[in-house]
Amino acid sequence: MLKALRDWLGFGEHHHHHDDDAHYGHDDSHGHGHTHGVVDPTIATTSRGIFAIKWSFILLAITAALQMAIVVISGSVALLADTIHNVGDATTAIPLWIAFVLARRKPTATFTYGYGRVEDLAGIIIVLIILFSALVAGYQAIDRLIHPRSIEFLGWVALAGVIGFVGNEAVAVFRIRIGREINSAALIADGYHARTDGLTSLAVVVGATGVWLGFPLADPIIGLLITMAIFGIVWQSARAVLTRMLDGVEPQVIEQIRHAADHVPGLRLEEAKARWIGHRLHADITVSVDENLSVGEATSLGEKLKTVLRDHLPALDDAPISFAEKRP
Repeated sequence: MLKALRDWLGFGEHHHHHDDDAHYGHDDSHGHGHTHGVVDPTIATTSRGIFAIKWSFILLAITAALQMAIVVISGSVALLADTIHNVGDATTAIPLWIAFVLARRKPTATFTYGYGRVEDLAGIIIVLIILFSALVAGYQAIDRLIHPRSIEFLGWVALAGVIGFVGNEAVAVFRIRIGREINSAALIADGYHARTDGLTSLAVVVGATGVWLGFPLADPIIGLLITMAIFGIVWQSARAVLTRMLDGVEPQVIEQIRHAADHVPGLRLEEAKARWIGHRLHADITVSVDENLSVGEATSLGEKLKTVLRDHLPALDDAPISFAEKRP
């Protein structure tokens, strides 16, 4: 039973990681995970994603439960809205978990590229959940402006806001870090959603402080400001997920492909295309070689390019290389 629990929480998996010098698609530096052994890399990174989702769900469930207890004794509508946000954030684990599980399936005659695109669909669902949270926050703030309500146990309400912030920020850092490790736009978007809910929790603290100081409208005004911030996160997350759904990639990816080609003497890059399928990168590359080279020598250069490409782009899954018409 203990072994089953350990495996469910992810402790049964051991992955070895090291940092690569090449980073792409992110503003800050981070490590890219490599799995050594016979385990398929896609399954390994997917298991890493499931590990993140499980622990995020546990942390947010505990946070929401503690806040709900204080909602009951205080009657705070603002805290109730924040608790709804945390519950919504926890429920985003469901579409992500389904997406990661489906991504582990092998390609079929119908889905010849596998099920990696399910992650993008999960990202869209998560964006919709963030949007719903923004609408709930906005409605609650406007309602409190029109119909002010008294709050009891202000100290406890403020404490609940702090708990919400700490819990959400921990989950946000956890999800974003692992999402970047495995290049999952859906998991990164979910991490920013958790960060948004953390800001909403801070608004509860500010609102409770304002009420304590004799400004009952402080809470709904801060709530409206936080609603605007949530809509900003909706825009950022939607743009990132939709870009991948439309086969868009970060310009740095193509730059890395060109940089890798420069490391292979005797080979010239003619065209490079790339797209994400889930958290794995697929590229189609056309190169040219000297016309005096034999077929075997040209093929050897192509294989060398593939090796260099994987050194520069750890998330690269497949990179078919075709040869253009030979030129002198």
